[in-house]
Order: sequence, then C-alpha cells, then structure tokens
Amino acid sequence: MSLDIVIIGLSVTSSWGNGHATTYRGLVRELDRAGHRVTFLERDVPWYAANRDMPHPAWCATHLYQDLADLKTHAATVGRADLVIVGSYVPDGVEVGRWAQQTARGVVAFYDIDTPVTLAKLARGDHEYLSPEVVRGYDLYLSFTGGPILRRIEQQYGVPLARALYCSVDPDIYYPEPSVKQWWDLGYLGTYSDDRQPTLDRLLIEPALRAPDSRFVVAGPQYPPEIAWPVNVERIEHCPPMEHRAFYNAQRFTLNVTRADMIRAGWSPSVRLFEAAACGTPIVSDWWEGLDELFEPGREIVIAETPDDVTRLLRHIGADDARAMGERARRKVLSAHTAAHRAAELVAAFDEALAAKRVRRDAEPLAQEVRA
Repeated sequence: MSLDIVIIGLSVTSSWGNGHATTYRGLVRELDRAGHRVTFLERDVPWYAANRDMPHPAWCATHLYQDLADLKTHAATVGRADLVIVGSYVPDGVEVGRWAQQTARGVVAFYDIDTPVTLAKLARGDHEYLSPEVVRGYDLYLSFTGGPILRRIEQQYGVPLARALYCSVDPDIYYPEPSVKQWWDLGYLGTYSDDRQPTLDRLLIEPALRAPDSRFVVAGPQYPPEIAWPVNVERIEHCPPMEHRAFYNAQRFTLNVTRADMIRAGWSPSVRLFEAAACGTPIVSDWWEGLDELFEPGREIVIAETPDDVTRLLRHIGADDARAMGERARRKVLSAHTAAHRAAELVAAFDEALAAKRVRRDAEPLAQEVRA
C-alpha cells in the first residue's frame, strides 16, 4: 500500500545546529524509495534560511511556511494524508499539533527526536512544543528513545500507542574509506551543550592534556569562546553532513557523548553513534542503560568513564584490534539501523496505529449508548 504522508518538522533543508535534518532526510528518502509520497512542511526561520545545505530534497515535496496562518493554507494536503507527523521542536508546536489533529482524517503522530528532553519539559510545565492535552490527541507517539519510557508515555500521558523509531544511518553515505585528511587519535562531533560539556572535558580534553603528542579534534558550533582548548585539540566550527564521512574516517577513535536527560532515560542512541559505526570507526562512549542492546561492549564499542580509560585506550589498543572492533560495529548497524529499517518500522507503526484508531472509532457509538 502506498501512503500519502505529511511531515511537519523542524528542518529538512538545513542541518545547521540540529540533528533533525539528517534523520528526516534518510527517512524521507527511504519512504520515497518504497513508493510512498511525502510532503515536508518546514517553518522558514532566519538561522536555517542562512544555512540551507539541501534547499530542495529530491525525495519529497518541500514547502516553507512563515507562520501558523501560512501553515493552514496546506489544510487540504494535511486533511487527505494517510499519516501526518508533527516533529519535536517545531515552532508553535502545541498549536501546530492541535491544528493537525483537528484537520487530518488519517493517523496523526508525534515524532519525538528529543524524548527525554520533551518529558522533562512536560514535567516542569514547559510546553514549548508539546502539552499534555495535545499529547493525548495523537494516535501514535514515535520516540527516539526506546525501553521502559514508551510505557510511561502511554500510561502517564494517555497516548494510545508509543513506539520507538530510533535515528538511523545511510550506508550509501557513511562507509569506510581511506582518509584523505589529517589523522586524529580521538575526535568528537556535536553541537555545544551545557550538560555534555563535563563529559567532553573528562573524556577528551583531559586526555589531550595528558597526551601532548596525540592529536584530538572537536567539531561543532556554539562552543563558548572562554573554553580553554589544549593546543593539540583542533576546533572545527561546523562540519556539514557531506563531510561527516571524511571526518570519521580520519580518526583512530571517535567519542560519543550523551546528554544528561538521555542518560537518565537510557535507550537513546544518537545519530552520530550510527554514523561513526557505519564508517567502521571504533567508538568510545559514555554509558547508559540500553547501550549494550545496540552494541556489545568490548567487542563493538568501548565504554569509558574516566580520563584514565581513554588514555589507556589510546596507548594500548593497536590498529588491527581497533579496525576489527569498528568492522563489528559496522556489521551491527547495517543489520538493523539504516534509514531503510526505520522507514519499514514507521509503516509498521502506522498500520498498528490505524488498526487501533479504527477500534476506537467502532467502540465510540457503543460508549455513547452506554452513557445515554
């Protein structure tokens, strides 16, 4: 069955300072390859307008809208869609979600690329892009986080169905290749975050200070100017997606650092984790519950907690062992975590949500009779 899908997401045209665009691009491309029709509606905001690295994705119809009133001019498209997805961090997300629920006749889903952050916001009454009332109106909650948090979403917020839809990787873009750039012993790719910085300090900056003859790199925007980077840590302000493969392939090891909310929730892999693994680059990561369900520690990934762990790793794991670890991680990713896997999982979740919605609709007349 070919589906008509509308996604109202943070951005598909610009990857600047966000991880949403690469996720949407891979998912939309694979949905298109599978024969589904996708329309992507994106708020036109200045910071993305100035940094659009893919203004016209080939796999979907993309429309930029100026505000909520402008979005509503797409009511016919939303109304006839089989599946409408509203993403996290969409500007005016509460109003957008309420409008989508009122307008769409098909399944309406929320795609949370920031689930632990979202739930923490709800708990403290911060309704930046989602509110408890709007959560209950969705037929399906798609979550970047799996594990026990899915049942919590269903039970606490009244969503009929919550399913994991992790980030993914495109194996046509991310793969091993001989490095054409400089070689770094350990690198990190990620936008600055207050809650990630202490781990970055512990697992990269401190090891760099201890190993002045080794080379390190941190790529990503928004790092405060007052950070004192060691002389052997190179800074790259922005590494666009088309350069990620070369970036990973130029490292002996790459570091994965997880936000505090996602560590508390567990089962929250980042897209960088899958990208690096697909390149065959061995990964050093902090620990969170569920990580060992994705990669086998010691064989497919290295878990580090202290600067000593990283220092020992760089000194004692040889090239052959590192290469074998990276290849094992690559095989794992290709078997379960590509964008094609996620597109198939999305369609399966839609089928499940549609069946549940029909059951609810069929039960409503009986419930009205009982109330009468």
